[in-house]
Amino acid sequence: MSSYPFGARAPMRITFSLGLVVLAVFALLPAVAVFVISFTDIRGLPGIPVNWVGFDNYERFFSAAKIGYNLNALKNTLIYAVVSTVAINLLGLAIAVLLNQKLRGRTFSRAVVFLPTILGVTVIGLIWSLFFNPSAGPAASIWSWFGADSAFFGDPNLALALVIFVQIWAGLGIAVVIYLAGLQAIPEELQEAASIDGASGGQRMRLITVPLLAPSITANVLLAIVGSLQSYQLAYVLTGPNNPATQLLSLAIFAQGFGGSSASGLGQSQGYAATISVIQFVIVSIASLLVLWYLRRREAKL
Repeated sequence: MSSYPFGARAPMRITFSLGLVVLAVFALLPAVAVFVISFTDIRGLPGIPVNWVGFDNYERFFSAAKIGYNLNALKNTLIYAVVSTVAINLLGLAIAVLLNQKLRGRTFSRAVVFLPTILGVTVIGLIWSLFFNPSAGPAASIWSWFGADSAFFGDPNLALALVIFVQIWAGLGIAVVIYLAGLQAIPEELQEAASIDGASGGQRMRLITVPLLAPSITANVLLAIVGSLQSYQLAYVLTGPNNPATQLLSLAIFAQGFGGSSASGLGQSQGYAATISVIQFVIVSIASLLVLWYLRRREAKL
């Protein structure tokens, strides 16, 4: 006999059903629509008929004429994701450990660190684009004080590094908050007992803090990977849509679907943009599942 009172499960069923409806309407249906659109030549312009083209868009993506451009976008995307994910987590953990100490002004410091999370991505991009402006930006002026060429900040080879730097700055806030929550959930008695037993700060971090932070690490790594693989706003605002040095798959999707023209030379084509979206979805899914599988195994061992 059920231990629940009669009718107690009804609200749970209703809540669960509503959740499925919301998931279907706002996630599954758009995903299916994008997959279907990827097999068409839709351009989203009035008066232009839509035709079913089968795998033509996918063949175009891997064609000899476009593979160089797409491989460059994929390479930049992977560099962007790996570097920003590693840096956000290492710096986020270090800052969280520092702000978890009983220091003066730590509440103010926490607010300052979290501030970029409140700002919109476009606002962040505009702020840093003005800061790094090679002709009139503060960074160029500071750089020139040391006798260096201010054109350094206009170097195309530096563009991706600057975009990654801004991505790290923008993503640090939420990472620090998650790590702080994990640190504050660790019983102080464990740290005190280890300290009494003669464990150094590094040993306590390696043997106590990091293992107990495993769920926080998993959450932060996944958030950083998915966020960086899907991000295009910073690269668009900082360097524009057609800079080969910062061309990302997500930026190519935007340029193809809404930009009217792009460095790939295909013009606006929402069908082709949907194709790139599907390919990116596969890459993001595989990367996320592999990372989740590895981190879950690490959690089990720890």
